[in-house]
Amino acid sequence: MGDRIFKQAVTGVALLIVTITIALGVMLVWQSWPALKSMGFKFITTSHWNPVLEEYGILPLIFGTIVSSFLALCIAGPIGLGIAIFLSELAPRWLGGIVGFLVELLAAIPSVIFGLWGILYLVPVLRTQVEPWLIEHAAGFPLFEGPPYGVGMLAASLILAIMVIPILSSVCRDVLRAVPREQREAAYALGATRWEVIRISVVSYAKSGIFGALFLGLGRALGETMAVTMVIGNSPIISKSILAPAQTMASMIANEFAEASSDMYVSAVIAVALMLFVLTLIINGFARFLVHKTAHPTG
Repeated sequence: MGDRIFKQAVTGVALLIVTITIALGVMLVWQSWPALKSMGFKFITTSHWNPVLEEYGILPLIFGTIVSSFLALCIAGPIGLGIAIFLSELAPRWLGGIVGFLVELLAAIPSVIFGLWGILYLVPVLRTQVEPWLIEHAAGFPLFEGPPYGVGMLAASLILAIMVIPILSSVCRDVLRAVPREQREAAYALGATRWEVIRISVVSYAKSGIFGALFLGLGRALGETMAVTMVIGNSPIISKSILAPAQTMASMIANEFAEASSDMYVSAVIAVALMLFVLTLIINGFARFLVHKTAHPTG
């Protein structure tokens, strides 16, 4: 009797999570339907956002969300993988415990703290030192054109990269540790060096799990709100320069939901949340599939 009650209780808890997720999706669809019905595909293919005329287009928000997250992943990916390799393959046990604890502690810092650090330190450094140097030495390169605002896509990407590193390194470390010991021993038996063992036998074997970790980090970056809102400039434009201000779907929701004064305006903002919700679910689901495939190659 006790076992049956326990099984039913934990099953109920698991189903509760599924129910909450489904209920959240249904609520978003229900509340956003008026705006989606009114705008149609123009909602995601146009750039004009004018609540007075009830015209809503989120193409710049999609652009800002995807580009900032992708740039953050390009920065954080090698760093997170390097940390994972160090912790799983190279670090002594005592040092690995300390570094692992500090990395996990970084994940516990509230995003608003990262935003404050970005406003007070990162943005001034970018505006006075980094961006002028990039403009001077990369003249004619479209990614680094325009005045050095400090706030913008580059600042948001750097903040996101710092926030994504903990989840990347943690998942990559678990994936690398799941590589069978026989893989390493076989490589050493063939005369491989430590670097060759790590590169060929470990990282290559776990590459699908590493890609899964990258997608998990991407999902984390897509939904980040406060830190990005504080440093991205919140300008809904599409620019080829990463120095220019931009806006993401999450930062737009944070800025405008409290100001929505009409039912259609509220519906449009919730529709943005729905798009972000769907995008995040797809990316995280694919990432979990890749990680599971690595951890259970025959499952």
